[in-house]
Amino acid sequence: MPLKNYRPDRGTLMSLLRAYALRWRRRRFCWRARRAARDLTTVTDRTDRIGGNAILLFLCFRDEMERLPAFVSHYRGLGVDHILAVDNGSSDGSDRFLSEQPDVSLWRTTASYRASRFGMDWINALLGRYGAGHWCLTVDADELWMGPARLPDVTAALEREGREVQGALMLELYPDGPLGAQSFGSGDDPLLLLKGFDARGYSARVQPRFGQLWVQGGPRARAFFRARPDHAPTLNKTPLVHWRKGYAYVSSTHSLLPRRLNDWRGGENALLLHTKFLPSVVERSRTERARGEHFGEPELYDAYYEALAEGPTLWHAETAAFEGWAQAKELGLTRISDPASPALAAIYSQALNA
Repeated sequence: MPLKNYRPDRGTLMSLLRAYALRWRRRRFCWRARRAARDLTTVTDRTDRIGGNAILLFLCFRDEMERLPAFVSHYRGLGVDHILAVDNGSSDGSDRFLSEQPDVSLWRTTASYRASRFGMDWINALLGRYGAGHWCLTVDADELWMGPARLPDVTAALEREGREVQGALMLELYPDGPLGAQSFGSGDDPLLLLKGFDARGYSARVQPRFGQLWVQGGPRARAFFRARPDHAPTLNKTPLVHWRKGYAYVSSTHSLLPRRLNDWRGGENALLLHTKFLPSVVERSRTERARGEHFGEPELYDAYYEALAEGPTLWHAETAAFEGWAQAKELGLTRISDPASPALAAIYSQALNA
C-alpha cells in the first residue's frame, strides 16, 4: 500500500499518540533536571575518582544520621563504588558524616523537596551528568538493597541477559512491640531490630500509561489504609538501571522513561528492605506532617501521620520473622512473575499476564 494511502487503525493510532506524549514528557523531565541542578551547591566533589566500570549509588536525604553509617557500610559491602548524594537541609550532622567519606560526592540544597518532585529532579540532574554508561542504583536512606549476589555479579548477569534494569519489591520491616518503644543508636544495624514483615496480603495491577507493575500491601496498607487501599504506599521500584542520556525517573523510582524500562517482569527481582519503622518514626511523623513536603496532597495523609505518631504495634498474628534472601525466594518475593508465589499468587492472572 502506498504510504500516502496508509491509515492506521485506532489501536495503532493510540499507541503512536501515547509514544509521542511520553517522549515529550521525558524531555520535560530532563529539562526540569537541568533547571534543578541550579539548586545544588557542591559540598564535596570526588567524581573524578569514578572509574569507567564503577557502580554508582544516588541518594537524596534529610536528617538521616541514625541510618547513614549502616547504610554506607551495607552498600560498600555490596560493591557500590561511589555514592552521589543530595542533602536537603540536614541539621543532625548527616552532611558532615557523608562529606568525610572518601567514596562520596555531596551536594546541598535548601530548596523545596516537594517542588523538586520529591527530590527526583535533583537526582535526575546527577544521573544525567554522572550516571550515563554506568549501572546506577537509586535508593532512599531507609532502603537496603538485597539481591542474590553482590552488585558486580548481578549487573554482569543482567548484561549477559541483555537487560537494562532490575526491579525490586520494597519489603517493609517492622519491630516487635509499639513503634517508638525500642532502642536504636547511630551506627546500629536496623536489620537487627526490624525483624517482622508481611508475607501475604499484597495486590497489584499494571499501570497502562507507563506499563509498570503497581504493587500495594504490607503493614502500612494493612494498618493505615484499610479503608482506602488505593492510597496505600507503592511497593514496586526500579532502582537499578544501566543509565543512558535522556533517561528520567518519573515518580520516585516507581516508574521511569523510556517506557520499556518499566517492564521488568520475567526476571528475578531484588528486594528493598524498608527500614522506615525505627523508633524515630514516631517523632519524624509529627515533623513530616507539619512540613507537608512528602505527598502531592499532604492533607490526605494527616490521619496516617497521626496514627504513626501514636506508636502503634504493627506486629500481628500472621507476621513472619525475616530470615534473609533464601526465605524471601522460597516465598516467591524475589520472582514476582512466578505464579507459585504464596505471597502474591492471587494477583498474577489479573495483573502480571495482562
